[in-house]
Amino acid sequence: MIDTTLNGQSAAVVTAAALRRALIAGAHRVIAARDELNRINVFPVPDGDTGSNLASTLGCVLSGALSRRSRHIGELLTRVGNDAIDGARGNSGAIMAQFLAGLAEQARSLPTLDLPALVAAVRRGADSARAALAQPVEGTILSVIAAFSDALEESAKRLGNSPRTAFSSALQRARAALAETPKQLPLLQKAGVVDAGARGFVDWLEGISDYAQDGPRVLRLRGTAAPAGETEVIPHLHQDVDPQRRYCTECLLVGEGIDRDALRAALLATGIDSLVVAGSNSRVRVHGHAGSPQVLFDVCAGFGQLQAMKADDMILQQRSVESPARIAVITDSAADLPPAIAERFGIHVVPVRVSLDGRDYLDRLGLTAAEFYRRMAASAGLPQTSQPPPGDFRRVFEHVLGYQPGGVYVGLSRPLSGTLQSAETAARGQRRPLHCFDSGNASVGQALLAWRAGELAEAGADMQAIEAELARLKPLTLTWAMARDIRHAVRGGRIPRWAAPVMRFSGLMPVAAVNPDGLLKVAGGLFARRRAAEAFARHVARRVPATAGWRLIVGHADALADAERLLDALRTRLPVCEAQVVEVGPGIGAHAGPGTLLVGLQPAPVS
Repeated sequence: MIDTTLNGQSAAVVTAAALRRALIAGAHRVIAARDELNRINVFPVPDGDTGSNLASTLGCVLSGALSRRSRHIGELLTRVGNDAIDGARGNSGAIMAQFLAGLAEQARSLPTLDLPALVAAVRRGADSARAALAQPVEGTILSVIAAFSDALEESAKRLGNSPRTAFSSALQRARAALAETPKQLPLLQKAGVVDAGARGFVDWLEGISDYAQDGPRVLRLRGTAAPAGETEVIPHLHQDVDPQRRYCTECLLVGEGIDRDALRAALLATGIDSLVVAGSNSRVRVHGHAGSPQVLFDVCAGFGQLQAMKADDMILQQRSVESPARIAVITDSAADLPPAIAERFGIHVVPVRVSLDGRDYLDRLGLTAAEFYRRMAASAGLPQTSQPPPGDFRRVFEHVLGYQPGGVYVGLSRPLSGTLQSAETAARGQRRPLHCFDSGNASVGQALLAWRAGELAEAGADMQAIEAELARLKPLTLTWAMARDIRHAVRGGRIPRWAAPVMRFSGLMPVAAVNPDGLLKVAGGLFARRRAAEAFARHVARRVPATAGWRLIVGHADALADAERLLDALRTRLPVCEAQVVEVGPGIGAHAGPGTLLVGLQPAPVS
């Protein structure tokens, strides 16, 4: 830590200005080591994102609390703790955030830190970090934090009242504890690495130490390189992610008097693994590995207001780590991509946001299509959808481009939504090339283009070949939709009220199509009170050009039986080579209502 000087004499206190600069240096050190930390990440799962998570967590602190001056230590650390909790990502990021929040709780009222106050604050941080975990594991960041705290307390007793001297001695103990982590966790020993989260904490301490030794010069550097001999460690990813808990799920919980112990117990009762509940009684960051992210979100919603929800598929993340020569393919959940296709070709799907009865959900990840229709039917209000923020795209882009040579994002038609623009914002400044492709389509049509991109990437195609094929297929990919029940569209103002009784009386069902400008427009109607699916199939078949064979996706909004009848009818009228049925999500269901049917067609690939 930093000792200030007064009249040429060393003063045994740390000021807010000195601590702020030291914390900046520590954050820079971790961010510079991000790739190395990702490479050695094998615990609790080998998803290769510990470095990115720690860097993101500390990056939020850098851009927030550390970007401006504070009047005293208590104000500075309170800001640091709050920003860390708000921005925490991943298991290690949440633990680090709780450590910083514990520091803040202890030092909240202090103008400066002397050595006893520093020791007490670090001890509070260490205890808070351990208490945040439902099942603490030795050989991780917790062990190194504990070793550092113990050594700082011992050094204070042995070495007098200098924070700098005591900090330097405690850092040596933290390094030794880091070296011991493989002996405590067989998983690390088998991979031949130290724990990535623990290494990140030591990197942070070393950045602070660098500032203590060299002063402001350190702040002009981007960071310090990893120790010699460790930069090429690439562990074998020998342990699979538990498929029953494949989603790394997080949220921020805001409220008053949040009972963290009760929240932790409620979450544990659902079977969530790697659980971290970090924060204070007003702001809590929750992290856990779950089979259904919505289970975690629903429990948390009972304790406060949900914010900053995310759920990353660790199996797909692991596939990125193991695919260093393959182009990554990403789309958004408006694409209504069949889950089997996304799984087969390793396509990453960024969720659209859904708002229903005052709560926000993550499409597909936080709220399945079937659950969306169930909750919509019980709702008094209209659901609303919104594009994913750039941060959601950035998190996925950063991960895949950390391991794969490039990426292609197949996006929702630009005239229909700002989703593509959000992705383009996130793609700027990425370390490797990532192209955002405007599908000019929506729902099942967009899904067909993402499907083809994933297929080409699996076959080893480069970005140029994938983009060229998508450009060729874009005008050939056709999408139609038919609304069975217009009441929902009338409630939402998409069909005028005067038209509703006319359409109901006549049995007219509107048919829409995606036009060449990428807009979904009404393109006709069908009179078919019964056998509407068959009538829709005839309508589509009469309007598609002749081709040797079609690949198609039939979508439905809570109408599986109708979708199956529609597919059967299409097979009798068109040369269908390959077909999928998918339940479409809120991008269509929230606007067209239950009962809606869709057809997306694309010329089948030539084998």
